[in-house]
Amino acid sequence: MSPRAAVVGGGITGLVTAYRLRTALGPDAEITVVEASDRLGGTLRTVDIAGGPLDVGAEAFIGRRPEVPALMAELGLADQLVHPAGKRPSIYSAGALRAMPAGTLMGIPARPSSMADLVDAATLQRIADEPSTELLWDRGTDMSVAELVGGRFGEQVLRRSVDPLLGGVYSGLSDSIGVRAALPTLAAALDAGARSLTAAVADALPAPSSAPVFGALRGGYRVLVDALVDATRARTVLGTSVVSIRGERKGWRVDPIGHVDVVVLAVPAPALAQILADTVPDASDAAAGIELASSVVVACSLPAGTELPDNSGVLVATDAGLSVKAFTLSSRKWSHLADRTGPVLRASLGRFGDTSALESSDEDLVETALRDLRTVTGIDAPVTATFVQRWHGGLPQYAPGHLSRVAEIEDAVKDVPGVAVAGAWSHGVGVPACVASATRAAAAVCEVAR
Repeated sequence: MSPRAAVVGGGITGLVTAYRLRTALGPDAEITVVEASDRLGGTLRTVDIAGGPLDVGAEAFIGRRPEVPALMAELGLADQLVHPAGKRPSIYSAGALRAMPAGTLMGIPARPSSMADLVDAATLQRIADEPSTELLWDRGTDMSVAELVGGRFGEQVLRRSVDPLLGGVYSGLSDSIGVRAALPTLAAALDAGARSLTAAVADALPAPSSAPVFGALRGGYRVLVDALVDATRARTVLGTSVVSIRGERKGWRVDPIGHVDVVVLAVPAPALAQILADTVPDASDAAAGIELASSVVVACSLPAGTELPDNSGVLVATDAGLSVKAFTLSSRKWSHLADRTGPVLRASLGRFGDTSALESSDEDLVETALRDLRTVTGIDAPVTATFVQRWHGGLPQYAPGHLSRVAEIEDAVKDVPGVAVAGAWSHGVGVPACVASATRAAAAVCEVAR
């Protein structure tokens, strides 16, 4: 009989998993993708605004990782690859736009001069004195970024430099993100015996490279989603939540889908905890400890001729008193978006533990975005088009101890034949990490399926 596989979760991880299974198991395999929402793609979504496509979820991927370009090439999408125009972001802090500091690791400085335009004289002196202050670092434990950096460099470095960057990656704060999972090279430098945080950051900084940091798709991520759906040729079940799996004499019963030979769970951590509660309770308990952050993206276009700042975007300090955490100046950041009927941009709102943006109306969110845009840039123009996208539980929080939780989940599942897990909760929230996670999960169940 043809092998039967179920992939639970229709985000990028689930779609890549299904594609890898199709490639490995052949055209006769019965592959079913089950998605709780009414659409595929997860946190990848492209809409049309100002005469063309614009991503309102993830908009880019780390260009120095190979997974996404390789996948695009496999799917015949290599000509879709684009890179940013080369403009740098700025930071809005203390009432003004300021240059993004150079020589930092996720906003953590390796020298005082990096923070010269962001923090006061007392904080600069504190950074300068940090190497002479005893550093206590226990290789066997983890701590939040705030505990480490705030304790060494002070609150202004956290709120004006570190938090804006962490907010862009995790929709979290330095208080909710752990050092080991979010900053592995820094943790490695500290484990290796760095005598100060300043020295550890200097050791952890990546080597200079001329390669583009980010990449994207000219037609938006929906091009990749559509290509995966076409290549996978899977049966798709939308609007259906899998609540449990149960082992049978041969294979698994996926409730409410039915019997399959193998199953990959490519779902957020809370859903994973529910599905595995009875079958793999140790994995379920560990997954239950991974929390999610929600956010909102307000995409809009402005009248033709409106001048945006000459930056790729603006990060907002968390002590600036604004609601928006960042603006992506899309028409400046991406050359292929510069020829729209008017400039396009995105405002991002919402952080871990704060649901006020989710609970606001579309009208209030657009008004808030325009008010903060006026404060940050001085632009006072009406919008010509808008789109509001709410991301409920869109990003897992890589809190202190996250790596241990992931290891517990994977260790508990690896000895369960025909079951694998994958997702942004495991080894990185970016699209390349999700592609890698999906590839590993598909490989783990293929032998059983055959």
